[in-house]
Amino acid sequence: MASPVARLTALTAALSLLALGSPAHAAPETNLSGSYATCYGGAVRSYFQTAGWGGDAGPYRTSTRCRDINVRNASEFGVEACVIFIDKTDRCNYRTYLPAKSDFITVATNVRDGVRFQVRFETLRYEYEPLVAYHAY
Repeated sequence: MASPVARLTALTAALSLLALGSPAHAAPETNLSGSYATCYGGAVRSYFQTAGWGGDAGPYRTSTRCRDINVRNASEFGVEACVIFIDKTDRCNYRTYLPAKSDFITVATNVRDGVRFQVRFETLRYEYEPLVAYHAY
């Protein structure tokens, strides 16, 4: 059995390695307010193997977690996103540009709870790479 000093030394070394290997963007998430963490903590992932010209993700239903519909583009290229409130229309609301590797951006504001919607993505040119997005609502 290892001595307490050896265990403490090993633990200290492991914690040092974890701190050095942590991604640079992880730090801000430790300072999130409760509502911010709750809203984005329930985010859903969309994945299109080939982005092509874009596509529709969903349907989803708004929840009590967020007041808005937020989308984060995790892809290597920018896209435009819009929300389609599918019980009312098959058309987009206004389009919102999401840069490559973006943070969460609001694409529809003050949406009631329980509203069904889809998120439509339109690429700026044909993309062979995957389109990956996260939706918080």
